[in-house]
Amino acid sequence: MKAVFIGAVEGSAKALGAICDAGHAPDLVVSLPLEKAANHSDFFDLGPIAESRGIPILRVARSDDSALMATLRDMAPDLIMIIGWSQLVGPEMLALPRIGVLGFHPAPLPKMRGRAVIPWQILTGQEQGGATLFWVAEGVDDGDIAAQSVFDIDPATIDARGLYDRAVDEIVRLLPALLTDLAAGKRPAQSQDDSRATICARRRPEDGEIDWSRPATEIERLIRAVGPPYPGASTRDAKGAVLTITSARIDARVGRYIGLPGQVQDIDGRNITVMCGDGCCVELTGWSGPERLARHSILGKN
Repeated sequence: MKAVFIGAVEGSAKALGAICDAGHAPDLVVSLPLEKAANHSDFFDLGPIAESRGIPILRVARSDDSALMATLRDMAPDLIMIIGWSQLVGPEMLALPRIGVLGFHPAPLPKMRGRAVIPWQILTGQEQGGATLFWVAEGVDDGDIAAQSVFDIDPATIDARGLYDRAVDEIVRLLPALLTDLAAGKRPAQSQDDSRATICARRRPEDGEIDWSRPATEIERLIRAVGPPYPGASTRDAKGAVLTITSARIDARVGRYIGLPGQVQDIDGRNITVMCGDGCCVELTGWSGPERLARHSILGKN
């Protein structure tokens, strides 16, 4: 079975390693140019994995790159796997492989189709996560399901790293077994129930800016949703300098502090306690930015 693997993130690397270890090494790896790494918060260079396995790698910035399409036409692959690649693919690529184009979505399709689904699952308080391998079609994440795992998550504690890692772990388990079936001539395909579909919008960097007028639970949830492997939430100090926040917890001492939304109430080493709009506080436990913050200064204002 002649196969192509397309990906550019941490999950891509784990999936690629898993299928190689299982005896399903692809004939070609396609990934982003290294100079594009800065544009992708969770970029991972697949080059060392491909090179150590003797697999040629082609680096392209776009799915419709002319060199990529020419290579695929000449190669005539049986299968194309897209694992961790944010761009849609066009009809020509979809029509090329004999078996099909296999995609990965870190959510329990048909729920949570679309973009930024790891953050959106946390922000919307989902109680189940998932990992889905599906046959890519011309729509957005609406193709038939080839393999899927659905698992429970705790909406009060799950963060982006935990949900990302769990989804990747499931794909590392599902993908080698699916490739074994495909090589044996089995092609599982379960249609999605479109009436159950939900569609997630793209998120922009400014969507991670903290509005300190919101309740503490909402702010803490935002920080969990956009933290590593993503860039983190952000705010500004009184001088306009940006703080990037990657972890926080709700201060259980309700009523201890009185102040304005965004006001720094306490500084304990690297931990900063900040007032939120509902009178409760969050304690910022992971952050980077200005070396000094003044107690009682206001965050979120230029």
